[in-house]
Amino acid sequence: MTATTHHPRVPYITAWSTEQSETAPLVQCPGGGIAYADETTRDRDDRGVLWKRAPSAPGQGTPQFAAVHGARQRQVMSELLCQVCAGPADQNDDGTLWLLQDRRTDWPGWPQGMDVTEPPICAHCLPIAIRACPALRESHAVIRAFTAPIVGVRGTLYTPAPTGPMTAGVTVVDFDNPNIRWVLAHQLIRTLHQAVILN
Repeated sequence: MTATTHHPRVPYITAWSTEQSETAPLVQCPGGGIAYADETTRDRDDRGVLWKRAPSAPGQGTPQFAAVHGARQRQVMSELLCQVCAGPADQNDDGTLWLLQDRRTDWPGWPQGMDVTEPPICAHCLPIAIRACPALRESHAVIRAFTAPIVGVRGTLYTPAPTGPMTAGVTVVDFDNPNIRWVLAHQLIRTLHQAVILN
């Protein structure tokens, strides 16, 4: 019996227990940066960013609602698809629909200029996402952003060392930052502009 029997709708970007990240050795590039020792053309995007490897087996095992599958997040974020059903996100003349944890007290004008790793959503899937995510059940905000360009990645930063690349923690790096060569990307980031809180 699969987990989908117990969960009527598991968001498309949710990682499953059978999708554990593959451990592959990293090496330092002669000109700086990191690479897989056995790297293939599928390991980098069209900007040359190195991405974390993970098998794809949606629906197999148990959904890990607190974890995101990097390749599926990257797909829907790139194409502005719904994070739940992977269909087109809700868009109109005012922009694209987003569902985020409600942090409007963080700064005046929130979420203007906010970097997000959460992909957009369609109107039909709003209640499904809220039910599936414990953090969203606690507090959420529905937002319409006129523009949301892709600006960078969230990932593990590495630094050079005599024995090979060493981890320096998880961080956010813009594409124009030279450190992007030292990042193993997990998720794409967009920045919300001309955003309006709908509720």
